[in-house]
Amino acid sequence: MKRIYLDYAATTPVDKRVSKEMEPFFGFSAQGGPASGWGNTMSLHSFGQEAKIALENSRQVLADIINADLNEVIFTGSATESNNLALKGVALANNPPAGGKGHIIISSIEHPCIIESAKWLKKQGFEITKLPVDKYGMINPEDVRKSITNKTILVSVIHASNEIGTIQQIAEIGKICKEAKVYFHTDASQSFGKEKIDVKEMNIDLLTASSHKIYGPKGAALLYVRKGIILEPVLHGGGQENGLRGSTVNVPAIVGFAKAGEICQKEMVKENKRLAKLRNKLIKEVLKIKNSHLNGHQKSRLANNANFSFDFVEGESLLMQLDMQGIACSTGSACSSFKLEPSHVLLATGLRPEQAHGSLRVSLGRFTTEAEINKLIKVLPKIVEKIRAISPYGK
Repeated sequence: MKRIYLDYAATTPVDKRVSKEMEPFFGFSAQGGPASGWGNTMSLHSFGQEAKIALENSRQVLADIINADLNEVIFTGSATESNNLALKGVALANNPPAGGKGHIIISSIEHPCIIESAKWLKKQGFEITKLPVDKYGMINPEDVRKSITNKTILVSVIHASNEIGTIQQIAEIGKICKEAKVYFHTDASQSFGKEKIDVKEMNIDLLTASSHKIYGPKGAALLYVRKGIILEPVLHGGGQENGLRGSTVNVPAIVGFAKAGEICQKEMVKENKRLAKLRNKLIKEVLKIKNSHLNGHQKSRLANNANFSFDFVEGESLLMQLDMQGIACSTGSACSSFKLEPSHVLLATGLRPEQAHGSLRVSLGRFTTEAEINKLIKVLPKIVEKIRAISPYGK
């Protein structure tokens, strides 16, 4: 049985063009002979300097994609690390001069790594405000304005939800923060490579992006930090990344990250059009199933995301039945898939716990075909009907 992967929001396979670009930086060329560029970027000899050149070339590629300056891009090992550095780094380095602790604002639909970072800061004495969302998962920019106080240090709002795909009004929120002289961070892990991002036009001070969401390798991510912003490092070490991230640099992964970003930039418009067509077909057909609902914004959403909830259906059972048909999807956030609690994102949009438990996230990608979508459309109604027949939630 051919397996179908429809969980691209969780992670993506490495594009062959990316892996080919990475090969020399592991120490051997594609032909099996010795290569250059695999040295330690902190070494002064030629091996280290070749690696350093590759690192800075990759930094320039990724900086250009978001219209940032070269030295404003800091490489990390994951989006989780970038988000931790953004929140904790800004908070710890920018306490109000009058004493006491500052104020951090996040949305109620952030990725768990943002929420957990905010919880940690709360334990250190910082005040945390969570912004509500409407039934589509949208934040009202005016709620951001009203929540800012004279102690507010940072606002962090996810660009596009990893669960329901809703795209926020980032430029408008950024403008409000800029006017209030408050730093603005956005987690763009899901939108980077899928949506046009200009940190200057969108008034973004800090931005997170990740390699493995765009057909690059795991183990590489970035944090854009606007020039002049002071951060307290989370990892202390040998002074890499302008002293903000001590650790030997993962050159092969970063080279792959840059190549993946470059490919996405070139193919974004065409690919989004293709994916949106498949996504819209899927949504239209799935909503024909009785008591099914689309979660997230109908228009302002990622081209590859469709999130549904089914009344009287338990999400984990739905996933297992689909997996038996060779189809891989997810329910809620993949990072929390082993938790029994309903998705905090879906609860924030007003769904009841039992509705949130009956969610299905289908995320399309570069290798998704119409035939694969057609198979999901064919088998899903039968699976939903089967589960409902034995559902403890009633009918």
